[in-house]
Amino acid sequence: MITQKELKYILDYDKDTGLFYWRNSFSNRIKIGEIAGSLNINGYINIKINSKMYKAHRLAWFYTYGHFPKLEIDHINRIRNDNRIKNLRDVSHSINVKNIELRKDNSSGYSGVRWYESLNKWRAKITINKKQLHLGYFKDLKGAIKARKMAEIKYGYLTN
Repeated sequence: MITQKELKYILDYDKDTGLFYWRNSFSNRIKIGEIAGSLNINGYINIKINSKMYKAHRLAWFYTYGHFPKLEIDHINRIRNDNRIKNLRDVSHSINVKNIELRKDNSSGYSGVRWYESLNKWRAKITINKKQLHLGYFKDLKGAIKARKMAEIKYGYLTN
């Protein structure tokens, strides 16, 4: 496991941009001053140091606070490669999944609100502690969204 001192010797971190830069080079492929890391298939930045792969958001936390996150790193604005320290928070998995992107197949434009053709109504729901909580059926979309928003406030979801 890398130490904070080693990390700061190898990389510079710009907390305002969230980018890492190579400070020292141990390979012909690494140029001092270049941006470190590459985008992985899931949209996160990976940085290889001493033959070990690290996620840049976890390194940003370590670089700034001197310890790796205790839980999961949540990108507050949901942009997986935005590793500015002000965009990162160390949270439990249950909190992290509350800050999730809207599904691509969502027809309402709002998370947790779906049209039910058989009832000819909108349904609002929310997941709390791995259990779906039914918030009701609504004739209009605005009512379903309002119920979902109230539940988000009550259960501590981020409002992005």
